[in-house]
Amino acid sequence: MPPTTTEASAASAPGAVRSVQPHTSDLRLRPGQRDFRRSNLALFAAGVATFVLLYATQGLLPQLCDDLHLTPGQASWTASAATLGLALGLLPASALSDRYGRTAVMTGSVLAAALLALALPFAPSIGVLVALRAVQGVALAGLPATAMAYLAEEIHPAALPSAMGLYVAGNSIGGMAGRLLAGWTGAAWGWRWGLASSALLALLAVLAFRLLIPTARHFRRTPLDARALARTIGAHLGNPLLLRLYALGLLFMAVFGAVYNTVGFRLIAAPFHLPQSIAASIFLVYLVGTGTSAAAGRLGAVLGRRGTLYLAIGLTTAGLLLSLTPSLLCALLGLVLITGGFFAGHATASSAVGRTAEHGRAQASALYLIAYYLGNSLGGTVGADAYHAVGWGGAAGVGLVAMVLAASVTGYASWRAVRPVPAGA
Repeated sequence: MPPTTTEASAASAPGAVRSVQPHTSDLRLRPGQRDFRRSNLALFAAGVATFVLLYATQGLLPQLCDDLHLTPGQASWTASAATLGLALGLLPASALSDRYGRTAVMTGSVLAAALLALALPFAPSIGVLVALRAVQGVALAGLPATAMAYLAEEIHPAALPSAMGLYVAGNSIGGMAGRLLAGWTGAAWGWRWGLASSALLALLAVLAFRLLIPTARHFRRTPLDARALARTIGAHLGNPLLLRLYALGLLFMAVFGAVYNTVGFRLIAAPFHLPQSIAASIFLVYLVGTGTSAAAGRLGAVLGRRGTLYLAIGLTTAGLLLSLTPSLLCALLGLVLITGGFFAGHATASSAVGRTAEHGRAQASALYLIAYYLGNSLGGTVGADAYHAVGWGGAAGVGLVAMVLAASVTGYASWRAVRPVPAGA
């Protein structure tokens, strides 16, 4: 799924005393310089590699069920384990990048994850496959946990938005390409070949990253102050507004995980009976998120943050309800609304984190990402179990519950805005 700029901003290492020396800003890379182009392309390739690997199994879940005799819930753990591992690895990976350098951590991260991907097609059982995916998720955490820090240190501030946009584009394309390539290859030759194709694509992207990435010139090794880190995290977790934003990230991503972990099963089953190769193509709908993520900023200027969140919740809920009808057209339109609503909600909540946190913005964003990926794991697994139990209505029901909770969180924020409560309440 495409991360926003805030998602990548979790890159700044927790507990860091400093990241960029003020006097170096004039020497950072600008458009027109060879190393500027190389760093942009390198981070684009790294984003592709990371999200090809992270979501490779999501397009293969029906094949895994058929070949290994699994329930949708059991198969969904191959997707959920990776995002859970990534969530757990974010803060440690950020700390390692402070000690050993951004380039070293990013290289080690994507290379280790790609090498682990080569072992996935040979997994003898679902247990081994899930365990490898969890380890792979931990390994992958080094890229999203470090990329923004690298860009902030090496790219001139005036050019940072364009560099960040290209990195986010790599994430988006990688997330979609991983699902599509694995799904199409798996439909033709089986899930093991699907995973192998993703691994090879990721290795090519890793090679491009390593060949292109310029030597870091402005990295300053900084010690990890565990006490300062704990105080910062504690302050963020004690901030009611940040907690609400974290909850919204978790709830929106729970819907996305529940829907996209099960939509392939629905499309190949009655009443649609689509071929698996066609069902795998459903991930092209993912492109809808590119437009709604960009539109969320403009909507926020008109509707405000809470207004945009209500709109996102409404779109997602409408899509879930529409998808319940036994019509392929309605199912597809419902998926478009769900995807658009999810990305608008995620973009709004994640961008608000950076504006809300008055200090320790990197740690605030990292905590948001942890909640976000935990939501993916939780929603994907519970949604798949619900689908196995009662069909598509179960998966959609999980999403609707999440949206009711999201509306309650946003409604409480609206209530507080018109009737402030005493400080500390």
